[in-house]
Amino acid sequence: MGVVLVAAWLLGVDGGWLFGPDLGALGLTDRDEGSNAEAAREMLETGDWISPTLNYEPRYAKPAFVYWLISGSYILFGINEFAARFPSAVSGLCLLFLQYVFVRTWVGSKVAVWSSFMLLLNLEFLGINRMVLTDPELVVFTTLAGYSFWHALQHEHKQLSWFAVCYLAMGLGMLVKGPVGIIIPLVGIIPYLTLTRQWSRFWQKGFPLVGVLLVAAVAAPWYIMMFQIHGDAYWAAAQANTTGRFMNPMEGHGGTILFYLPVLLVGFFPWSAVLPSILYQSFKQWKAYWKGQAVVSAEKNLECFLSLWVVGLLVFFTLSATRLPHYIYPLFPAAALLVALWWKRFLVEESPIGLMSSTRILIGVGYVLGIALTFIPAVFHWFIKEITKEFPAAVQVEPGWLPSILGIIIVLGTMLMRHFMISDSKRHLASWVGSGMIAMFAVVAGYLALPVYQQYFIGPPQKLAAIAGFNLGNNDQLIQFGRKRPSLSFYAKRKVYFLGLNDEDLPQHLSAPGRKMAIIQTPLRGQLPEAMSDWKVVLDHGGFSLLSSESLL
Repeated sequence: MGVVLVAAWLLGVDGGWLFGPDLGALGLTDRDEGSNAEAAREMLETGDWISPTLNYEPRYAKPAFVYWLISGSYILFGINEFAARFPSAVSGLCLLFLQYVFVRTWVGSKVAVWSSFMLLLNLEFLGINRMVLTDPELVVFTTLAGYSFWHALQHEHKQLSWFAVCYLAMGLGMLVKGPVGIIIPLVGIIPYLTLTRQWSRFWQKGFPLVGVLLVAAVAAPWYIMMFQIHGDAYWAAAQANTTGRFMNPMEGHGGTILFYLPVLLVGFFPWSAVLPSILYQSFKQWKAYWKGQAVVSAEKNLECFLSLWVVGLLVFFTLSATRLPHYIYPLFPAAALLVALWWKRFLVEESPIGLMSSTRILIGVGYVLGIALTFIPAVFHWFIKEITKEFPAAVQVEPGWLPSILGIIIVLGTMLMRHFMISDSKRHLASWVGSGMIAMFAVVAGYLALPVYQQYFIGPPQKLAAIAGFNLGNNDQLIQFGRKRPSLSFYAKRKVYFLGLNDEDLPQHLSAPGRKMAIIQTPLRGQLPEAMSDWKVVLDHGGFSLLSSESLL
């Protein structure tokens, strides 16, 4: 019991530290972070808590729930990067808490601690829960929905209450990111009920009508108000961001049908090495379930549900035409629990099933990732001309030994983890090595790599936007030339006109009354139109220039 308490305490310290003090040290990245943070800032500024806007234009891509959370964080901490990311960090800690509490109830404290550590210490979890995205909150609710469903189906005690929690969580998930908040839990629930032939039991004891009413009670009011306010415009946008996003790649986010294979292997590393074997063994179990030949224990039942959920989500997001790395993040809690259940058997069985294949995958992914990191300096210099088109200050960056250090951490950690996994007497050390490897990687990257990224890639145009916002009045204009950077609206705290150098709307902006300022990459200043030839250079910074149509003095 003492070991469990110590591990639980370490989990809390790690979670609090990894999400805590330096949460606001990095500027907001474009596109999603800048867009979400600015939409919440505009909601707070305008006082319109129903209709989200971005750059003071309607933003229909996501529901309002996350913007409410971020706006509330702004009220508490001020309008800054820390406040924008705070809800995501809190969501990460809430997810760890959910993981521990539910798993502890089902299979005991030790597995609960392992599954929570495995959920915490992987690259995707640490990255997503430090960004201004809707996914951290979404995964809290979809995980709560899936886990509550399982708990209600397996435990007669307070069954109605737990099904109610499931349905309320689905409703909140829909309020975070639309219909996907309902689809994600159902992707696990529907196959499980079908495979185990429990639909009749669910119709009798699952209160589906109550479920529909609860989901509607939570999510419908906001959607109804949006339809009343915006009518067909909102309906068209809602279709484009749901069925349209599924059927066609949006904003260039496509990829091949194997897109999520490396994402899962690297994002959930090192625990991803065990998943293929687990899912293969589960597939054999599914066949036995279907034929009625399986000896059903509570733990095997749970593994069946979790593996169906993981595979179902992989298939669903693979079929979607729009693909992004964080889309499969909702399967991580179930995957972490599957690995923890395997790990429990791994520590006591003489010849654990899938050990050799798992160590081979571990070595393969770890070595490829580590070697790829060491080649970053060479790749960086090969593509420096392309990189400087978007980030002019990148020419000043010398990657040095930092990528190699990160690569060495991964390679050595992989070697040690494999060594302990195949050792009969030291197996228990393998999970500690894997956890330590990812924690060390996160510390080195966070404290050494991200400050460089901030100084040369993220920060320069944002600082210029803040200066422009301070000096422009209500009737003045701020223009940004080049690739659209929504975060500039956040730092300028005003509308930004994103234009091209040959944009047909540019002349009318230049002839408009009032002072005008522009942010442009310094190498492109020679391409400015003649009408801007007399604009003053206010400041050159990090490869970007801030220009003004009038002197500031």
